[in-house]
Formats: sequence, C-alpha cells, structure tokens
Amino acid sequence: MTADLSRIVKAYDVRGVVPDEWDEPLARLFGAAFAEVTGASALVVGHDMRPSSPGLVDAFARGAAARGADVTLIGLCSTDQLYYASGALGLPGAMFTASHNPARYNGIKLCRAGAAPVGQDTGLAEIRALVETWQQDGAPADAGAPGALTTRDTLADYAGHLTSLVDLTAIRPLKVVVDAGNGMGGHTVPTVFDGLPLTLVPLYFELDGTFPNHEANPLDPANLVDLQRKVREEGADLGLAFDGDADRCFVVDENGDPVSPSAITALVAARELAKHPGGTVIHNLITSWSVPEVVREHGGAPVRTRVGHSFIKQEMARTGAIFGGEHSAHYYFRDFWNADTGMLAALHVLAALGGQDQPLSALVSSYARYTESGEINSTVADQAARTAAVRETFAARPGVTFDELDGLTVSAADWWFNLRPSNTEPLLRLNVEARDEPTMAKLRDEVLDLIRAGA
Repeated sequence: MTADLSRIVKAYDVRGVVPDEWDEPLARLFGAAFAEVTGASALVVGHDMRPSSPGLVDAFARGAAARGADVTLIGLCSTDQLYYASGALGLPGAMFTASHNPARYNGIKLCRAGAAPVGQDTGLAEIRALVETWQQDGAPADAGAPGALTTRDTLADYAGHLTSLVDLTAIRPLKVVVDAGNGMGGHTVPTVFDGLPLTLVPLYFELDGTFPNHEANPLDPANLVDLQRKVREEGADLGLAFDGDADRCFVVDENGDPVSPSAITALVAARELAKHPGGTVIHNLITSWSVPEVVREHGGAPVRTRVGHSFIKQEMARTGAIFGGEHSAHYYFRDFWNADTGMLAALHVLAALGGQDQPLSALVSSYARYTESGEINSTVADQAARTAAVRETFAARPGVTFDELDGLTVSAADWWFNLRPSNTEPLLRLNVEARDEPTMAKLRDEVLDLIRAGA
C-alpha cells in the first residue's frame, strides 16, 4: 500500500488503523528507517496485546535487521517496560501500541538509547521522510550482513528495578483493586506486586486487544465505573486503573472517588523531594495550583511547562528535575531515565498509604486544595476566533492576567482557566480551577457559553 503518512505520523508517535492506514510492509519500512536515522547497531522492540501487534513487530524487526541492526525482541510488555529495557540495555527502542485507542488501531512509540524521546523534532520527521521516499522509489537494498533477531524476557528485571526505588517492606497490609482494562497492566501488575504486603483484587486482567469490557482509557469517567464499584464492594483501601499500554495510572480512594492526578503529582513530588532535597519538579500548566505550592513547601523548585511528554522530558533533561507530572496521569522520574511510568507512581501511592494509618481520602486531602473542572472538549468551527472572543471578554476585568505558554491561560486571585486548541481535531479544550465549587462552576459555564456561542 501507499500510505498517507500525514495521517499516521503524529507529533510524538505513529498511530493509525490497521490495515486500512498502515500494514506490515509499511512497518518493515519504518523499522529500516528507524535503524537508519538512529544509526543504531542494535535496538529493542516490544508490543502490547493487540491482535495486529505480533505481525507488525516481526515486519519492523526484519526491516531494522536488513539495515544491519541486531534486534532484541522483549515480546508482550507495557510501554514503561519498553522504556526500562531501553534504559537498562542502552538501546534505542520501539513499542508497538495504540495506548487507549480502539482495537483496530495500532502504533509505534519510539525512543533513542536511555529512553530519550523521538518526536517530530528529534528524528520522527526524518523517519517519515525516508519511508515516504522508499514508498515511492522502492525499499532500500539490504545493508550488508543482516542483524540478528533474539528474544529476551525483561519483566522480572523491570519489576525489580521499580521495587528497588520505593521501599514497601514496612507498609501495613493493603487491599487494592486493579482494573487493567484487558490491557498490559494485566501482564505487569502480578509480577511487580508479587511478594508485597498487598491483597490484589484483579479486574479484567485477561489480555484482550479487542477491549471487551470497556475502553482502556481511565481518563474517561465512564471507564472507572467498574473499578469504583469493586472498591466499594470489596471494602478495599484503594483502586488503580491502567490504560491499554499501562504507562498511565489513575487512582480511586476507599470510597471509590477518583483522586485527581494533580493530587497524585503533589504527593509523589513530596516523596521524591524527601529523597532528593532541593530538587526541581516539572508540572504542566494544567495541573492544580496545589502542585507548585506543595513543591515549594517541601523545599523544591517547581517548573511550569507546556502539555505533552516531549516538553516534560525536555525540561526534565534541561533542569535535571527529579520528577514531573501531568494532569493526564503521566508521571516522569529521573530514576527512570526521565521516562513516564504509571507503575512507579502507583508504588509511591501504596507506600505513602501503607506507611500511615489514615485512609487514602484523608491522606490526599492536603494535596487536593482546590476545585477542578477536568478537561472539557468543545467542537468549534474556528478555534482562533472563539479563543479571541474569550480573551476579549476577560480583558476588561480588573486583576486578570493572561499568558500564552500553551493556548490561553487566564488567571485571577481566586481562579484560573486554560483554553487549548487540539492540533488534530476542531476542538477547544477547557480546564478550570477555583478555590471553591460555586466559583469554579460559574466560571466554567461562562467560558463554555463563550466558546460554544460560535460553534
């Protein structure tokens, strides 16, 4: 097939419908291009549980091997397990997953050695250009002797590395419900949790890339309902929900109520600062006011950045930050090659909860200081015009400030909101925070009315 790469090569990864938008012959070209652009003599490849993953991985690996690269195949893994392999083995890596997208999708997340991200500005544009050339002119000739394909199991080593970073030996026994959503958490959690003082109640641990129970996207509240109910039924101490490739982790408390990722960011930041006094913590501009407040209270230096893992990882590297968190439940650790791992964040929550006697709702209350709207998407015909209308309305109000680090952020003494355009859809994304619920609700509704007036 001659694929339209503009549809499948995104800002940070490759993602599209298989086989309509890309297929195994195209995956082979991506493997060859990845080896060519990185100049790697060896690389590591893993995949999730989607039905199309094994065939795509085999084609990609053979394409890379044809360019002379030795390929280590680690098989079924979470995305952060692939990052572990890239960091521990010092190799560029490719993870075949479409995260929380429906079953017909698949994709590739790429990194250089040490889990360093590959995006449009760090190699992905070059990879796309090579693949486009080869689609038109034919695949490149093999580059001398082909590389070898070998297999390696990294699950136990990955689990051992994570548990070496968080001391769970002295925690009180906890009952935890985990909803893997039929994704890769069902593969990694049993090994990571093995031997810990936890009673594990598994939910949807069967690996099934057709997602028969619910989408593996915990950011949608509808996909947390089963976990919330199970936590209440079991009288569990908390619940954890992983997305399809298990790089994000969402938390619910003992009452089944969701815990804001901002509160988790603040909690983990406080723990990391106890290990690394005076360290820098990265947070994107949509996390709660509580995050930089907690960081400063614990002697750290908060740094605000744009939304998106490439910006977080760039700032992690630039500042030597010890930790970073996003509103979407991506958590980044210097001790994990600056890469994101929801599993390590989950271990921090378990250690914090098990190290004292309060329930989780009480423990996180000091980190959840404000009222958040969550992200609200609105379909609009003209993103720029609606954003300008919002800015004009609030420009006339005293004590209001603006910044455009990422979209439009409007702030006052008791509230703030951010309005960001989607890069791929005709959407505006709104996040609102205020000191109390009535203020947040009034502001949210006013801004939504302005946005949707021209929809």
